[in-house]
Amino acid sequence: PWLLVTMSIHGRRVKVLTQQLVASTEDVDLDNLAYGFMASSALFAALELGIFDALSEKELTVEELAATCQVPQNRLQTLLTALVASRCLRLTEGPGRLGYRNSPNVQKFMVSSSKAYYGDYLKYQIGRLFYGRMGKLVPILRGEEHLNYCSWFSDPSVASTYTQAQHNGSLATAKALFKRVPLKGIRQMLDVGGGSGAFSLQAVRMGDQELKSIVLELPKVCEEGQSLMLTQASEQERRRIRFVELDATEPSWPIQELSQDLVLMSYLCGSVPEELIEVLYRNALKVLKPGGRLVVHDFMVDDSKDGPALGAYWALQHVTVNPNGLGLTPRLVEERLTHSGFVEVEAFEMIARMTKVVLARKP
Repeated sequence: PWLLVTMSIHGRRVKVLTQQLVASTEDVDLDNLAYGFMASSALFAALELGIFDALSEKELTVEELAATCQVPQNRLQTLLTALVASRCLRLTEGPGRLGYRNSPNVQKFMVSSSKAYYGDYLKYQIGRLFYGRMGKLVPILRGEEHLNYCSWFSDPSVASTYTQAQHNGSLATAKALFKRVPLKGIRQMLDVGGGSGAFSLQAVRMGDQELKSIVLELPKVCEEGQSLMLTQASEQERRRIRFVELDATEPSWPIQELSQDLVLMSYLCGSVPEELIEVLYRNALKVLKPGGRLVVHDFMVDDSKDGPALGAYWALQHVTVNPNGLGLTPRLVEERLTHSGFVEVEAFEMIARMTKVVLARKP
């Protein structure tokens, strides 16, 4: 039912119609939730059009932005208003001039020249790939449509877009991870489902000079990773990283047993069917030396399964490309690690409200 609610707008008390009570922290804001995809689309459009980069040096008017971004002014004005409403942009008023500037978070994280930039990850991986997949959620939940990562990544354009988008964000995450998981004494690392090789690249940069890494990945992803290394890594770093083509869910890996000091699985366990998770862990146990460590890093929710929201959204997104997967929690991962033969399992949060790490040791 529609409700008549009294609100304060620009200092004036007015009555407005709404279909729900003012949102509280204990109940859902249905309107914000339902219309959230419109705000996401505004963010992705701003990244695609270069609006945030254009505003990185100085404020601009809608006319100036229309000329810079080559978008008709009437359409751009509507987009800019949405970006102001979502707090991505700020309005600045001067004599006869209405300008726009980036918000502090946008300036830091969405401007391509910033060291903390991860706009490509949002623009390409979320905006161009997963956004469309989420539109298929209902038929996938019903079992009317099916897709897995292996078949999805067999498309060269998907593999290229996904791998390149993931690379920059993974470099920053890997740096933070290896501060928490020391690499001292690690000489051989296996990066299973290692994508672009970003985690391996950070490992050889942060670890001992003797550290070498093998990246196990799908063929098309290996091609993209090797191409990225030509521009992202030095010749010495490239010599210490080797790409091996393999679907990591195969029952055996072309890796010598008892040869690895550390096995890393980042963003892998939530991307394979549930029954294959323990296959991965048992293979890791085979190739690890006694005392070697397995590092599982992935999108996870808390054991209580009530959040955090970002981890829950990512788990739901995985359903669209991995419908037979498992929504991960630290306890579920620990149970499978222990059953596979690992000991001394511990967990900690990695990316706030989104990913967690579970560590385990081979006896």
